[in-house]
Amino acid sequence: MSQDKETPVERQERLRQEELKKSPLGNLGDSYHRAQHGDLAGLSGRLGWKGLLITIVILIAILVVLAIL
Repeated sequence: MSQDKETPVERQERLRQEELKKSPLGNLGDSYHRAQHGDLAGLSGRLGWKGLLITIVILIAILVVLAIL
């Protein structure tokens, strides 16, 4: 697939792979911290916009309930 026709997800993955090839040990610390604290971009990419919207609504509902108590 040419670079003109690649999707944003494919482009992001290609750039990530290139960065890993440039400095494999440099990303070790980033990977460790991302695994410990989570990655919001990864979460939103896996959920899609509907899943992310539902997650936000649930979090807001929890905050409202906790504010009332």
